[in-house]
Amino acid sequence: MTYRGTTSRAVTATLVTALAGLGLAAPAANATDTANATNATDTAGPSAASRLQQQVDAVHRTGPVGVLARSTGPRGTQYATAGVADAETGRTARPGDRFRIASATKTYVSTVVLQLVGEGRLSLNDTVEEWLPGVVSGNGNDGAKITVRQLLNHTSGLFNYTADFPPLTSVAAYQADRYTTWTDSQLVGIAMRHAPDFEPGAKWSYSNTNYTLAGMIIEKVTGHSWQREVTQRVIRPLGLRHTVAPTTSPRIPGSHLKGYSAFGESGPAIDVTAFNPSAAGAAGAMISTTGDMTRFYQALLGGRLLKPAQLAEMKTTVRAAELDPVWPGARYGLGLLEAPLTCGGTYYGHAGDLPGYTTRDGVSADGRRVVVLESTGDGASDLSTEQAQNALIDGQLCASGAE
Repeated sequence: MTYRGTTSRAVTATLVTALAGLGLAAPAANATDTANATNATDTAGPSAASRLQQQVDAVHRTGPVGVLARSTGPRGTQYATAGVADAETGRTARPGDRFRIASATKTYVSTVVLQLVGEGRLSLNDTVEEWLPGVVSGNGNDGAKITVRQLLNHTSGLFNYTADFPPLTSVAAYQADRYTTWTDSQLVGIAMRHAPDFEPGAKWSYSNTNYTLAGMIIEKVTGHSWQREVTQRVIRPLGLRHTVAPTTSPRIPGSHLKGYSAFGESGPAIDVTAFNPSAAGAAGAMISTTGDMTRFYQALLGGRLLKPAQLAEMKTTVRAAELDPVWPGARYGLGLLEAPLTCGGTYYGHAGDLPGYTTRDGVSADGRRVVVLESTGDGASDLSTEQAQNALIDGQLCASGAE
């Protein structure tokens, strides 16, 4: 959720957020997820499976503790794992393990906002002030100048509250506040202590504050929390049995990957799995699996969650040059990253980073090809982990596109 000390984390934590955990156990569901993945792997052929395994191993060699990947296309699904889910017990990572998806949560939240737009209950041109009077004000901040669209595509200019959020800056600060409950108003209040970075609409800069406000607007429009709306509108209809949108529980339910981070310090990494997800909220508090995320992206880009007009809005992007060190030529829509493929064309997705967890994904424009990748631990201190992750996603999408 914050910019981190190393070169790679200072760049990639731009798409950072979140923490989550909800006390629901579902080991049987995880076991089913794994079994389904195994069967699908067999249909895809050994060359595809071995290629994915080699790419996962390449990511793991750069430093992560555990790595999971799932690649789905017209010819089937492959999965691969490397490393361990639990450094203390040595349990190996499993395809059905849950993990914190961090800022990938934003796509789910944006989906709900756009559904409300499609229902005529909200407009992308509505201002923040109309829905949340007085919330964005002071130090040059003015909610009357910021639209819902500018929140979703990060052109609001609002200060990123996680850049001034001590709990994620060091081992000691994390340990002191890992179980603290934060309200949305408190998180937005952190941002309001700072002047905006630029005038609304003037340029692009990633800010978790935008999605905290989007979650608050969802509640104002519907009378229900963003967690309930995401659950009722996305999780349950799609049968995402391993996905949760938690509130304050610090646990990850069921079989899961443990996260580890040293917060850029010279000492050993600590177990950061348990954390109160209210620190992230709508900006990134969700938990899922590679299988459930695949089903979500298939449904979203396949047109099952949004009306054509709203899906077109989501895929309408602006230049996001801030992300070029990791995704050269990156663009950003309404809760969707768009990045070029080496084989031509582009893919969509949304990265997620927080201490101990790194989520990466890539989806074809029609939702037929999806790659989801999760790594735990801090990874490399340079960009080698990022490069290996990008190579995996690009390689899988380009290979499946050629099949």
